[in-house]
Amino acid sequence: MGNWIPIFVVVTALAVVLQAIVLIALFLTLRRTAEQVERTVSDLDTKLTPLITRVQILVEDVSPRITGIVADASDITRMARGEAQKVDRILNEALERLRMQLIHVDHILTGAMEAVEEAGSRLRQSVWGPVMRATAIVRGVQAGVEFIRSARQQKRGRVDPIERVSEQQDEGMFI
Repeated sequence: MGNWIPIFVVVTALAVVLQAIVLIALFLTLRRTAEQVERTVSDLDTKLTPLITRVQILVEDVSPRITGIVADASDITRMARGEAQKVDRILNEALERLRMQLIHVDHILTGAMEAVEEAGSRLRQSVWGPVMRATAIVRGVQAGVEFIRSARQQKRGRVDPIERVSEQQDEGMFI
């Protein structure tokens, strides 16, 4: 067992040296990578800083304009809403007035139609009633005259007076 200890010490020493070499290689690789990252960040910073500055200046320049446009759009919207409400109110008032005028015209026309109808009824009663009575009297007189005429003619021997009167009355119905 005594012989194995130097071998273990040598193997352990070689492992420690190998481990140190790997760690040094890792350190060097990380240092190179860090330098590359630092160069890339520096390049990006030199390229992006002017661009960011320009964008910031543009935003600062355009920001008041955008704010003004939004304020103007808000004012226009408010005014349009107010005008739409006014137009709606005016149209509602005009429609209400039109409706009232139509109701008024309807009452006037209804009254006029009732007056014309009443006048027609009175005209029929006052004019046609007497005309019908006069016509009946005239027909009665005609029938009497015809009866007398036919009686005279019968005496002479020509036509039956009753037949003659009924023919005349039938003719009067078709006239």
